Amino acid sequence: MMNRYFLIACGLAVSITASAAIHVTRPNKVSGPVTAKLSAAQIVGRNVAARGGVKAWRSVNTLTLSGQMEAGGKKNSELPFVMEMKRPRKSRLEIRFQDQAALQVYDGSKGWKLRPFLGRNDVEPFTTDEAKLAANWAELDGPLIDYARKGTRINLDGTEVVEGHKAYKLTLAMKGGVQRHVWIDAKSFLEVKIDGDPHRLDGKMRKVAIYYRDYKSENGLMMPHVLETVIEGGNIPHKMTIKQVTVNRPLGDILFAKPGITMASASAH
Repeated sequence: MMNRYFLIACGLAVSITASAAIHVTRPNKVSGPVTAKLSAAQIVGRNVAARGGVKAWRSVNTLTLSGQMEAGGKKNSELPFVMEMKRPRKSRLEIRFQDQAALQVYDGSKGWKLRPFLGRNDVEPFTTDEAKLAANWAELDGPLIDYARKGTRINLDGTEVVEGHKAYKLTLAMKGGVQRHVWIDAKSFLEVKIDGDPHRLDGKMRKVAIYYRDYKSENGLMMPHVLETVIEGGNIPHKMTIKQVTVNRPLGDILFAKPGITMASASAH
């Protein structure tokens, strides 16, 4: 759903608040896999129904999310953001910091970024890794809805405990050879955790996990309003709090084109 954009937002927030010293948020210890009664297909079916149903999600062409990105666990590190998504795989993320706008734009095949808070006032193309990350993530409805049509195969790896709750662990073999794990709450059948792309920290590639919390209904769609990432070995938690969701707001393709000198006026749509 919004995993790719959340990871991008975390990357920008880390750059802005890299010097923050904070308490580490640690995930709960998990149990080993055990036998589950439901099949992977049944679990996915219940997840799709819990999230509002496949028909409702297929009708979503755009999503606009706004709220705050917290990096460092301190009030002064709460950064307002606006995230816009459009099928297929188009995205635009703006984070405000001290009257400056950091941007990440992806048109479905190419991406660009602007990071004035680092003294980089020129638009830069995505790195190879950033482009790969953007291309690998699913559309705005997430990896489970219409998974077969997207070329994904799913296996059930038993159950684990995620933040004190029993969850089904699914392994997704996605088109292009990418593999991901998704944890589905055994009672609500909503996603509670998904692994992200590895992140380089202290010269080593570290595992990344995104935790979903505070689900609310938006136009009949169940969506998490708090997402938090944990980087293995890291000491900075990154949390996104979504305060407003707009479904199917008209978003022109020009919004997702390479930012130019008129980008300030484009953001005032």
